[in-house]
Amino acid sequence: MPEHPSFPLPPQVRVLRLKTRRGEFAALRTEPADGPYRGTVLLLPGYTGSKEEFAPLLAHLTAAGYRAVAVDARGQYETDGPDDEEAYRQDALSRDVLAQAETLDGPVHLVGHSMGGHLARAAALADARPFASLTLLSSGPAQVGEERQAQLKLLLGALETMTLAQVWEAMQKLRPVAAPPAEAERLRARWLRTHVSHLRVVGRQLLVEADRTAELAALTSLPKHVIYGDADDTWTAWQLEDMASRLRAHRTVMAGTGHSPNLQRPAETADALIGFWSGVSRDGGDAGTAPHQDERAAGA
Repeated sequence: MPEHPSFPLPPQVRVLRLKTRRGEFAALRTEPADGPYRGTVLLLPGYTGSKEEFAPLLAHLTAAGYRAVAVDARGQYETDGPDDEEAYRQDALSRDVLAQAETLDGPVHLVGHSMGGHLARAAALADARPFASLTLLSSGPAQVGEERQAQLKLLLGALETMTLAQVWEAMQKLRPVAAPPAEAERLRARWLRTHVSHLRVVGRQLLVEADRTAELAALTSLPKHVIYGDADDTWTAWQLEDMASRLRAHRTVMAGTGHSPNLQRPAETADALIGFWSGVSRDGGDAGTAPHQDERAAGA
C-alpha cells in the first residue's frame, strides 16, 4: 500500500481517456497554459497504485513548462481490462506503453514508479526511439526483496480463493490504512476496481523479474535517471545504488524517504526530475553516455 492514500487533483489537471492504437487508458493530463512545452512526460504507477499517485508532482511539472500525462495500466483502477491473463504479461503491457508514447507525438520523458519502472524498462528495451529519457523511480533491478516476496505470495494465494472485497478486509486486519475514513474508502474503491487478472499476473512477475540492467546500460543513447529514498523497503538502497552505477545513470537519493518519493517528497522529486531533463536538453539528448552523477536531496 502507498505511504499516503490520496490527493486532490490540482485545478489544471484534466481527467481523460488516452486513445491509442491499443485501446483507451484512463489518464490525468496537465500542460502549461502558454508557450511551447519544454517536453512531454509519461508517468507509469506501481503495482497497487494508480495515476493519482503522481498528482502531487503534476503542478510542479507544469509550472516548469512540461506537459505531463499519468496513466493507469491495462486492468489497473480506471482502465478496463479483459479476463485473459495474456493481456497483462509484461510484453503486452510494454506494448501499451509504446502506444501511449506514440499518441503523445514526439520523444517523451518516461518515468516509472516501482513496478511501473520495470514496465518502462521493458518498453525502452523493446524500442527506445519514442523516449527522450528514462527515469526509474524507486524501481529496483530485479525481483522485489524477501519481505515483499512473502507479502506477495500471501496476496496471490488469497486472490485464488477470496474476492477482492474479502482480500481488502483481510489486509486491513493485518495492516490497516492510516487515513481518515473518506480517504480509506477511496483506496478501497480503487482496489475493488483493479482487475484481479492484472493483480495475479503482475504480482507473479514481481516475484521472478530478471535483472536486465546490462541490457538497459547498453542503450547508451538513452539518458537514464535513478531516484529512490534511502529508506526504501521494497529494494535495498545498496541494490538501487548498484543498479544506478551499472547503468551509468544520473542518481538522486531522497534522504529519510521510503518507497514513494512522489508522495512523500513531491516538490523535491519534481525538482530532481526537472533538473535531470534540463541536463538532457543541454547535452543534446546523449546524457546516457556520460559518467553517472549523484545528487542527495536533504531531509525535509
